[in-house]
Amino acid sequence: MTDRSKKAPSTVALGTTKRSANVAKKAAAKSSARKPADAGTEVTLLSGGNPKIAKGDGDVPVQAYIAAMPGWKSDAGRRLDALIVRTIPDVRKAVKWNSPLYGIEGQGFFLGVHCFAKYIKVAFFYGASLQPLPPVASKDKNTRYFHIHENDDVDQDQLAAWIRQAAALPGWVP
Repeated sequence: MTDRSKKAPSTVALGTTKRSANVAKKAAAKSSARKPADAGTEVTLLSGGNPKIAKGDGDVPVQAYIAAMPGWKSDAGRRLDALIVRTIPDVRKAVKWNSPLYGIEGQGFFLGVHCFAKYIKVAFFYGASLQPLPPVASKDKNTRYFHIHENDDVDQDQLAAWIRQAAALPGWVP
């Protein structure tokens, strides 16, 4: 039988044990999962890079979410938010379940946004009623998605048409 207590620890790099390398790796992953936000606060990024933002109603939490979107997604989020506001000037905004939601007062929400590692998902909650159909199907027969990737040339007119149509439908009420 071998006495394991006297066995030398395996090393990853000179002077680094596997355990200390794993601890360092986890610490680096944890710190990279945070992104500086406005006013010197830090925002945690959930798996896939979706910002963890406290739920709230109005433009302030939505703007905090957009500011915390990683990399190119923040600019795309600002452009998407501006397009929604131009298209539906009286839009109601909220953040719930770490996702901005857009709706009409008294009608519920018609659209949600969520960050993933390689794209932004725009969810039309009753997108199956839109013409033409947004391109990505959902498990929910009513919902359709539109994905925005980093170098996509988004058809602003088509997206605005979907937003207008979606806002005219009864919305989803959480």
